[in-house]
Amino acid sequence: MLYLSSLLQTTPIYQAAADRLSAALASQQIPYRFLTGTKDIWLRDFMPVQIRDGTFVSFRYDPGYLQDTPELKTDYEKDIAPQLSLAATYSSINLDGGNVVFSPSREQVVISDRVLGENPAYAPQELVKALEEQLMAQVILIPSLPSDMTGHADGMVRFVDENTVVGNRVPSKYGLEQRIKRALRTYHIEVIDFPYFSSPKDSAVGCYLNFLETDTCIFLPVFDVAMDEEAVAQAQDIFSKPVVPVCINEIAKQGGVLNCISWEMP
Repeated sequence: MLYLSSLLQTTPIYQAAADRLSAALASQQIPYRFLTGTKDIWLRDFMPVQIRDGTFVSFRYDPGYLQDTPELKTDYEKDIAPQLSLAATYSSINLDGGNVVFSPSREQVVISDRVLGENPAYAPQELVKALEEQLMAQVILIPSLPSDMTGHADGMVRFVDENTVVGNRVPSKYGLEQRIKRALRTYHIEVIDFPYFSSPKDSAVGCYLNFLETDTCIFLPVFDVAMDEEAVAQAQDIFSKPVVPVCINEIAKQGGVLNCISWEMP
């Protein structure tokens, strides 16, 4: 079952994109539901994370980028859990779900170094050890940009298989993407450059790799630009699943794309 925020239905600026997504999900017979009581539409960040043994961990959701807007912080245990029949372990570590990118086996997990600043009470090595125990996975830290509001890993890399990820294709030979590649190659993970174009600050327009992956297909965000065709074609070459493009501009302009707004439960 795929879950989305009911705010997508009730907030005018999101409705057109939400309607296109609903149509795409229906076309692939993907069941979905809307959750009420969310403070914003970014479900991935405050919902529990499923680990390798099939259980769920709910991390503390207190991101620094929402310190001035506490009304946007959804309390999963209080606001959402009563709507679901789901047992979860609660963690005191401050970690957004959008900063958790598992490999297909869930034996490895990529997290950006933003998590270090969000948990100043921990020494870095202690935090990584605690995360590895709670996530039952090897933690791979990648760098993030201080200017990136969230610093989430799901806007920088997504796994294709255990040894391969897709990463944003950026021309610079010395920037963030090259540092991410070096960090991942330490763990013998190769990076396939994936179409990307930059957009105004805090907008996610151009981030094709923030797709929604289900068991049967890839829902790929597109932005009504010429690069869309290339992104769809490359995704079809890379993934062994059908690729369904979904124009998502109205949501992407607010800072996130398809993985950000969705959450799945077996």
